[in-house]
Amino acid sequence: MARNIKNEIIEDVISQFEIEGRLLRYERYGNGHINDTFVVVFEDKEGPKRFILQSINTNVFKEPDKLMSNIVRVTNFLREEVKKAGGDETREVLNVINTKDDNYFYVDIEGSYWRMYLFIEDAMCLESVTRPEDFYQSGVAFGRFQKLLSDFDASSLHEVIPDFHNTPLRFERFLEAVKEDKCNRVKDVKDEIDFFISRKEDMEICKQYQDEGKLPLRVTHNDTKLNNVMIDNKTGKGLCVIDLDTVMPGLSIFDFGDSIRFGANTALEDEKDLSKVSLDLSLFEQYVKGYLEGCQGSLTDIEISMLPYGVKTMTLECGMRFLMDYIEGDIYFRIHRPEHNLDRCRTQMALVRDMEAKWDDMAKVVSKYR
Repeated sequence: MARNIKNEIIEDVISQFEIEGRLLRYERYGNGHINDTFVVVFEDKEGPKRFILQSINTNVFKEPDKLMSNIVRVTNFLREEVKKAGGDETREVLNVINTKDDNYFYVDIEGSYWRMYLFIEDAMCLESVTRPEDFYQSGVAFGRFQKLLSDFDASSLHEVIPDFHNTPLRFERFLEAVKEDKCNRVKDVKDEIDFFISRKEDMEICKQYQDEGKLPLRVTHNDTKLNNVMIDNKTGKGLCVIDLDTVMPGLSIFDFGDSIRFGANTALEDEKDLSKVSLDLSLFEQYVKGYLEGCQGSLTDIEISMLPYGVKTMTLECGMRFLMDYIEGDIYFRIHRPEHNLDRCRTQMALVRDMEAKWDDMAKVVSKYR
């Protein structure tokens, strides 16, 4: 829910950033659920220019200074790589606007953290896949993001959400929640609990490969949904990856996997009719093709062969988190009806079952484009 922020605070915040020209107006922007976002319009000698102003949600991100440090370091690196490739660094990468005292965020009188970006013009975000080409383009964009950052030392970044995709650790916490059974709900979800327990090894294999050094640590986005790619209005091509709040060290196959989990599901994430839930293999192929094209050979052979495991692990982890939240009384994910989290969990379970049925086909698609 959006906060009620006084105009005088917003205007004071805007005045702290290094922008030439005269402030024309500002208004709320977008439909994000975490940060408060505004579009700010200035006018200089070249005409109106737009910026994105955001208040960082410190309930979610406990250390916003570290979050912003990650973003600045990554975007600075990306900008240089885009320049080398002859691209447009004002549109192909987020540009952080510094404050007048040369910082990359401002803290207002109420203790809220604010940041500002240059607005990316003539581009749009898509909320859902309506054309296979759009999913392909998002794959290209996230693959290119991985390629451009392939020489960045991922271990130097802060973990803004520690153990975010440490699936074995999440499994341990899940078992603890089952044992505690705070809301007396375990008796009603025995089948769902058994589903995840029976796939314990599946949830451990990626972390095991990472610990053995078979999967390299990469700079990962960790929220690779379609709506976090700006699509160029004229060309229809993926232009820029946005929403870098969860950029941190991780596995490339998890970024890939979360894109597929969300974008190639034939049903909504909370669909009650599980007969509608399946993995769309044609969309899976579009994304694989785009992602590997964007990566341009920057992934290792093991990373590529493990892409299906990235999909399965992310789907299992997400479903397990929904079930754990239901068991604990719906305290994390926002719900809109009783058993909403249980519906979400069952959708992920159905998707995993369909993946298992199509496992060989998924592997063939990956081999086709490697």
